Amino acid sequence: MCSHYQAEKRRRQIEKRFGITLPPNWEPPRGSIHLDIHPTYMAPIIRRPLEHSSGDDAVPDFEVVGGHFGMLARFAKDLAYSTTYRTYNARTETVAELRTFKESWERARHCIVPCEAIYEPDWRTGEHVPTRFTAANDDTLGVAGIWAPWRNPATRQEELTFAMLTVNADDHPMFSLMHKPDRTRPPDQQDKRMVVILPSELYEAWLDAPAERSMDFVSQYPAEKLRMVGEPIPKAQMRLF
Repeated sequence: MCSHYQAEKRRRQIEKRFGITLPPNWEPPRGSIHLDIHPTYMAPIIRRPLEHSSGDDAVPDFEVVGGHFGMLARFAKDLAYSTTYRTYNARTETVAELRTFKESWERARHCIVPCEAIYEPDWRTGEHVPTRFTAANDDTLGVAGIWAPWRNPATRQEELTFAMLTVNADDHPMFSLMHKPDRTRPPDQQDKRMVVILPSELYEAWLDAPAERSMDFVSQYPAEKLRMVGEPIPKAQMRLF
């Protein structure tokens, strides 16, 4: 399960990987210097423009839009819903059944979450060691996601929300080492997980895939294509965890 990642802040990387020409005034989401993204934070996602199928040559192939990290159901009253119910990740085994994700899955509202790095907790020493996962070639990690519109009751404005898809990682050489068993979850949901990282050559196919083909893109990302580095928490910050 991924609840912390670093958004891709390198403009050139996004333009290169997706063939996008970002507006001159484009800026990555506001946040820390490393653009650390946690549930409810705003972050960029990449998707097909809603007018993409219109046949209009003026419509670009991709667009970068901002959304809240954590899927919000239409009935959600505030952003806290995504942290209370952990809807920032969608298990691919149940995404088609759970009411928070079901509509977006059925409508194939696919997106890609561009990440510079993904963080997972390593507890093998008995202490929480945040572990940074990046592409071995320093490229962008494109995580498969789904998005949904949400009308904010406080502002009556429509906002975008999204979730990362996850897959079982019990036998993955890296991600099987992460996390402690989560005793707050049912026994069948205490497996090790990893986000679905897409090979770059499948980006367009994922964004265009109909709902009945969505599961074709769900697989573990090869360990040899990833770099894993522990970043121990300074003792002064340990009280925050």
